[in-house]
Amino acid sequence: MNTVETTVGYALLGAAACFVLGLHLMNSPRTARRGNTLSAAGMAAAITATVVLLADQGAITATGWLVLLLGGVLGSGLGLYAARSVEMTSMPQLVSLFNAVGGGAAVLIAVTDLLQTAHPGDLAARVTVPGALDIVIGAVTFSGSLIAAGKLQGTIPGRPIIFPGARATSVALPAVFALGTLWLVLDPGSVTAMLVLLLAALAFGVSMVLPIGGADMPVVISLLNAFTGTAVAMAGFVLDEPALIIAGALVGASGGILTKLMADAMNRSIANIIIGGFGTGDTAVAVGADAADAQVRSVSADDVAIQLAYASKVIIVPGYGLAAAQAQHELGDLANLLEEHGIDVSYAIHPVAGRMPGHMNVLLAEANVPYPQLKEMEDVNPEFPQADVALVIGANDVTNPAARRPGNAISGMPILDVDKAKSIVVIKRSMGHGYAGIDNELYANPKTGMFFSDAKKGLAELKSAVRTFVS
Repeated sequence: MNTVETTVGYALLGAAACFVLGLHLMNSPRTARRGNTLSAAGMAAAITATVVLLADQGAITATGWLVLLLGGVLGSGLGLYAARSVEMTSMPQLVSLFNAVGGGAAVLIAVTDLLQTAHPGDLAARVTVPGALDIVIGAVTFSGSLIAAGKLQGTIPGRPIIFPGARATSVALPAVFALGTLWLVLDPGSVTAMLVLLLAALAFGVSMVLPIGGADMPVVISLLNAFTGTAVAMAGFVLDEPALIIAGALVGASGGILTKLMADAMNRSIANIIIGGFGTGDTAVAVGADAADAQVRSVSADDVAIQLAYASKVIIVPGYGLAAAQAQHELGDLANLLEEHGIDVSYAIHPVAGRMPGHMNVLLAEANVPYPQLKEMEDVNPEFPQADVALVIGANDVTNPAARRPGNAISGMPILDVDKAKSIVVIKRSMGHGYAGIDNELYANPKTGMFFSDAKKGLAELKSAVRTFVS
């Protein structure tokens, strides 16, 4: 090992340390930005070290350098543009696309490395097995993430799509994975075996995500993210690259833990979510729908403002409706106004609020909401009986008391105990259903007042009305 190779080895080790420390710093909102920067610096160091090593070894032709340069510039430019221009409501779609890119890249690494081997028959199982797993996991992630992004974007119906033979396909394809892996281990140079694995995995990704409904999408996104990390780790084994193994393992492990926690929060197993799925996700939202049909009590901005202005404790429950209306800044301004008037304000965050893990936390952080005011479900539920007003904004299924009864689509799912507050106000555009496609019993509660409005417009009206009472 020459001096360059030794230096590159230390650089990759340092990059791996940055990934570990960066992930640790992301544990707290106060240090998350620093952790993200440190992880990005580690990735930049790993890329630089790899380029230096390739140059030292003369392993790339002039054409290869041109392709590498153009690919790096184009990919970095597109990623930077997408990350800076995407709206918060579209962030789940962007994450799904990033997952697809990661899974697809891992597949290309495995296929290219196996095909370029001079003597494929000499490859040991320690290379072919990770290679087969890389192809399978990466291809499942690629196709599954594209379907998930399409569902979230609305280009594919968000409701569960069950096609004839779906269950049989879900059972048969894993058997194809096992046989294909065995085939590749016995005949490492077989292009046919790679194609079988690739096509079966792509088909499985599609068949896995299509039957999943909107309410389960946050869990599925987290699961696909874990798949991406695992595929990258497998690519690291194929290339014998420790930095890839460590980075992929960290993403895979953290994503797997998060997926399990979210599934537990919904009182469902991961297998049940993958095989089942519920909800329509395509519920039409008709502005101005007749609330009287559902025997609910409609209230005006002044009615709500009086309750808020004379309350001692207010708990705000944000949901996807807040994100869809981009109303986080109006909500932050209203909360600040209430706090200036001496009212205790906090936010109740359900584990699956929004459309991706941590969606509400990021959204409220954008509006400079102090993180200590964000309370998780198990911490805030005991506080609802002391709340004078529970202000629900777009959160539907996670506040539905029907979850406490058996026999419906959300039975058993832990919910926020909004109905235990002294008074409840729901800001909603209509009586349209949530992802689960069932009526919310909270809206017919005698304590509940329905303020029918777009979240952004309604919060602006509330802020103006509250100001007249507290000024």
